[in-house]
Amino acid sequence: MSIEDARRAAGFQTLSSRLAYRNPWTALREDIIVHPNGREGLYGIVERGEFVVILPVHADGKVTLIRQFRYPVGERLWELPMGMWETKENVDPVELALGELREETGLRAGEMIHIGTMYQGAGYSNQKGHVFLARNLTRGETAREDTEQDITTHDMTLAAFEELVSGGDFRCMVSLAAFALIRAKGLI
Repeated sequence: MSIEDARRAAGFQTLSSRLAYRNPWTALREDIIVHPNGREGLYGIVERGEFVVILPVHADGKVTLIRQFRYPVGERLWELPMGMWETKENVDPVELALGELREETGLRAGEMIHIGTMYQGAGYSNQKGHVFLARNLTRGETAREDTEQDITTHDMTLAAFEELVSGGDFRCMVSLAAFALIRAKGLI
């Protein structure tokens, strides 16, 4: 079933749709809709390509996190490696995960386990993400994009990582959700 078919089945009607803005990473669409209760409304939808988020776990049980400055919030955040490829469409999520892990951390994964999918912000965006657990890791050189030159890579014990989470120092929503999903499945 298409997204539009699902909307109709839920009682929504799209009266009009217009592209308000586009750059290589993001588009903003504005839809005029009729809600199931018959009231007309406006929906702004942020359209983005699919992304991946990866938890790299080493043979000794340590995990690799990154830190980078996030311009929209003006802070340097702890995160799991993640990303999307804006220059390629219909990328296999495993290929994307292997590439993003290598690009940001220099790690090569001998095993990339797809854990599940999630939406980053279903109330305003259609962006779908894939969660991966990376194992059998080897180190190599990073291949960071110009916009990623400030990324630093950090290996730490799982206990130290959990202290960052419980202490409120690990605030990336996508990374937290990915960690929760992996933990809930009993994989770490």
